[in-house]
Amino acid sequence: MNRTRTPVTLIGLGPMGQAMVHSLLAAGHPVTVWNRTASRAEEVVAAGAQLADSPAKAVAASDLIVLSLTDYQAMYDVLGSAAEELKGRTVVNLSSESPDGTREGAAWVAAHGADFLTGGVMVPAPMVGTPDAYVYLSGPADVASRHEDVLARIGAVRYLGEDPGLAQLMYQANLDIFLTSLSSLLHAVALLETGGIKPSAALPELMQTLAGIPPMLAAGEDLGAQLEAGRHPGHLSTVTMMGATADHLVEASEAAGIDADLPRAVQAHYTWARSRGYGAENWSRIIDAIRPYV
Repeated sequence: MNRTRTPVTLIGLGPMGQAMVHSLLAAGHPVTVWNRTASRAEEVVAAGAQLADSPAKAVAASDLIVLSLTDYQAMYDVLGSAAEELKGRTVVNLSSESPDGTREGAAWVAAHGADFLTGGVMVPAPMVGTPDAYVYLSGPADVASRHEDVLARIGAVRYLGEDPGLAQLMYQANLDIFLTSLSSLLHAVALLETGGIKPSAALPELMQTLAGIPPMLAAGEDLGAQLEAGRHPGHLSTVTMMGATADHLVEASEAAGIDADLPRAVQAHYTWARSRGYGAENWSRIIDAIRPYV
């Protein structure tokens, strides 16, 4: 059976880019690659990818160009020398950037006559192409629809809308949770170390709390609906109770001599809410300490 599919060019061969190439090749797509350090292409070339010797030749090889780079500045640096080849093609940038930076990138690509989609891959490299993988995508709906089958080989496409900044906004929001959780986890490990508890003993205990957050939220009323309605019923937990815990965490961190910036940031949200008379309301009221319009 002929499994040949749409040709794809992939630029950027870090772990994520290499994983994308392997997934696309496995689905039968001819893949052309380019990377500033050519030696990084050896593994994917051995698997069947074609190595271009310049960004311009890589772009010319396919109508669909997928970027897996450090940031959007890297897009300008790489595609700047291939700008004349962009006309009529589609660039899908899966690199990290701010929403505004993404919109600027979309305008730059459009100025060179190409379509542009922005995306965020929401799994680590080993999970690319698996049933658990998904990709946030935004940009022109017709362009997203045209390339969805190909991009779904990286991860299930979750299209967010025409604004090219939306995919990165969702991506960064998810990383907000991810990065903060990782920092808080290691902060907790460091705190326990001051009491003589080794990380190997601490982590199994702490992971139970991380894993318990989704069931805790699901057991109560619909948090999203409450936030949209501005309702913060305090019958299960209150700003005063949670704020006191935040105070104690700051005190414990300072007494232990570990960095206290993270718990102080959390404490500031509860201090704001208590100072405005919200002590009897649910902890979710602290969202108003974070929103720009309150």
